[in-house]
Amino acid sequence: MMFRGLAIFAVLLAVLQVSANAFQQGSDHSGAKQQTQPVPPSSGAAVPGTIGSTGKTDCNGGPCDDSQPRVIVSVPPPTPVVWSLHDRIGWAASLVLAVLGYVGILLALSTLKKIERQTKAAELAAVAAAETAQAALLSAQAFIDAERPWLSVTVEPSPGVENGFDVVVSNRGRSPGRVLSTAERMVFAKDESYLSATPEYHKEEPAGTPQSPIILVPGESTTLLKFCRDDLKVLCQTAERLKRVENWEERLYLYGKIEYRDLLTHEDQQSHETAWCCWYIHGRQKSGLVISGPPGYNTHT
Repeated sequence: MMFRGLAIFAVLLAVLQVSANAFQQGSDHSGAKQQTQPVPPSSGAAVPGTIGSTGKTDCNGGPCDDSQPRVIVSVPPPTPVVWSLHDRIGWAASLVLAVLGYVGILLALSTLKKIERQTKAAELAAVAAAETAQAALLSAQAFIDAERPWLSVTVEPSPGVENGFDVVVSNRGRSPGRVLSTAERMVFAKDESYLSATPEYHKEEPAGTPQSPIILVPGESTTLLKFCRDDLKVLCQTAERLKRVENWEERLYLYGKIEYRDLLTHEDQQSHETAWCCWYIHGRQKSGLVISGPPGYNTHT
């Protein structure tokens, strides 16, 4: 950058020097022209070698070979022109303006580069601020998710009932949760691959709303559904289906969902949902109920 600036400054000085020389030469030529003027011959005097009124020539008393007049004009040598004070001041002012213009260009280029660097720094700062805000938002959301209620469903043996099971919902979160609605259904299928991708509920059987509000504090649980071996005969309705279930040719699935909300948040906030699914295993003497089913039947929001 420094060498390029010096080169531009040298070019400006050379241009100014050439213009000064041209101005001086022009002044010299104008003076010479003013001094070089032909001297007209006198009208009354006879010039040697000129033609008289009689048409005869006289060259030192004899005839002249050349009948054309000869005029000899002597031009004095040009005198050097000395710059006036006004010319010197004009040349110095032009030099100063050229230097100031060059310095101004350098300052403008430097300012533009500083502005460009500051703009890039501002862009980087804006990107960093946006990333920081996004990280803070994710951290706040993670904190909210950690502090909210989480209802999970498990299966436990029914106390005092042989081959009886309880579907229990528990609050595993850190804040109280209020159960808004529940829904359950039992279906027979050859295996879980024959179940629909998403749980289906009867349209005429909407999700039930508990008559008394169910509020679960952290660590508390409640029973959603009870099922025992004797309930299978009622569900099968025919001996043929009961036989297929006993031979594992057909399976019984119990699934449902729970809609709940954080008790500490406003009612306009979005609610959460827990879906669950169980497979009833019928043995010759003992039965079992385990969590099973496709992923769409076991979700948490």
